[in-house]
Amino acid sequence: MAYPSIYLASTTEELFRRIDQLNPESQALWGKMSVDQMLSHCAVPYEQILGINTDRPPLYMRIILKAYKDSMVNEVPYKQNLPTSPTFIRADSYHFSKVRDRLKELIKTIQEMGAEQLSNTPSLSLGKLSAIEWNNLLYKHIDHHLAQFGV
Repeated sequence: MAYPSIYLASTTEELFRRIDQLNPESQALWGKMSVDQMLSHCAVPYEQILGINTDRPPLYMRIILKAYKDSMVNEVPYKQNLPTSPTFIRADSYHFSKVRDRLKELIKTIQEMGAEQLSNTPSLSLGKLSAIEWNNLLYKHIDHHLAQFGV
């Protein structure tokens, strides 16, 4: 089943609707992250695309990630409780509304960036990705974490 297109405003609006159902007391159905940590975690790939966050995974992790690339960019949802790359771990506390609004701003920026420009931007972890691979990677990741918090 194809994922919704992150390049469409309607998908962005639906993601915003789901994000806006969260609140500072939202509890995870699985995993260890708090809701503010999850929002900050979800912002990482968008920040990497835009060059705001240039933290690359260590070499050993990039090798592991490339070995799992197909499972990361395909149309099969992530399983619960998968390990997290060190560059994506968020252990601090964050101001809920600030990280929520920041994530929404980043999602909108990537949507407006469009498929062509995004496909010309390599992933810091996986290298060159097609527009469809970027779509699947980004949508699948945020969908997984919103589902983690029941939205």
